[in-house]
Amino acid sequence: MPSEANGQVESFQTSDGMNYAPKGRPNQVVQAGEFIFAAAALDHGHIYGMTGGLIEAGATLKWVYDPDPAKVQAFLKSYPQAAPAASLEQILQDPEVRLVASAAIPSERGPLGLRVMDAGKDYFTDKAPFTSLEQLEAARRKVQETGRKYAVYYSERLHVESAVYAGQLIQQGAVGRVLQITGFGPHRLNAPSRPSWFFEKDKYGGILCDIGSHQIEQFLFYSGCKDAEVVHSKVANYNHAEYPELEDYGDATLVGDNGATQYFRVDWFTPDGLSTWGDGRTFIMGTEGYIELRKYTDIARDRQGDHVYLVNKDGEQHFSVRGQIGFPYFGELILDCIHRTEHAMTQEHAFKAAELCLKAQNQALHLTTSL
Repeated sequence: MPSEANGQVESFQTSDGMNYAPKGRPNQVVQAGEFIFAAAALDHGHIYGMTGGLIEAGATLKWVYDPDPAKVQAFLKSYPQAAPAASLEQILQDPEVRLVASAAIPSERGPLGLRVMDAGKDYFTDKAPFTSLEQLEAARRKVQETGRKYAVYYSERLHVESAVYAGQLIQQGAVGRVLQITGFGPHRLNAPSRPSWFFEKDKYGGILCDIGSHQIEQFLFYSGCKDAEVVHSKVANYNHAEYPELEDYGDATLVGDNGATQYFRVDWFTPDGLSTWGDGRTFIMGTEGYIELRKYTDIARDRQGDHVYLVNKDGEQHFSVRGQIGFPYFGELILDCIHRTEHAMTQEHAFKAAELCLKAQNQALHLTTSL
């Protein structure tokens, strides 16, 4: 089992979650030119993490497109091997492109995915993949119609080594049957750095739809649920009256189809004194033990993240796994696209997480913020 980090992962942006882009060890599953992809719609900084993960797994980046030339130029500073496309159609009409990675404005992710799949290509989008249940159903139909993939970058599990390692421990039976998961997903607002759409609810979808999607995806994965019921959810704008459509707080309780339960909280209240953009933590309780993940920092002790704490019949254990686990999702996604398999993440799992976060958002109680 891992113990101390070995320094094999380069430093990455830690002050702002919007530009969080971990860099891992190259783990190529294909040779150069064997799997070609393009990046399009660069509205969210997660496109850098998505692109980097695919390249580390051996994918070849051919094109980049965004209607804003400044976004393209910034992207090319990190990935100069990409050629600027004159239009999205140039990418969609290129028979060499197998997959299009995108981090569009959330409300535009679903419609863009339909275009990509209609062009015969697989689609890899940032979370949240939809802002309405109607968009989700349209994507489900299009997947059935075209046979293409609609993959989702649920980065708080897929691109965090402690979260990957927790999944491995659970699969090994380290905590027995998972009964309950508690997740905390605080984020730093850093309002001046945010684009205007970030504060428009019809575009970002609401806090449970947006960053809540990470928490629900983790619940389904760690507990082994195929479905769940949203028992209760609530949202609020407690402290940002200058942005009336922003929800700065949200929480929800879910019950899975196997009896496992979840409570999670997401918010935009990371204090300036924290060394990273959010003190993300996950607690996983099982019949034979429990796990705590301190994903991005171990406050006042170690600014390096990816700490895993495990307590079971073998005692108390601490694993510092930064640089030791890697990010297998990207290689698995590439191979799934080539072989039409579902080892990285099933399509139904990706869609079910999206469905439940939308339901949590739609039925949320809006808390009053007046004193």
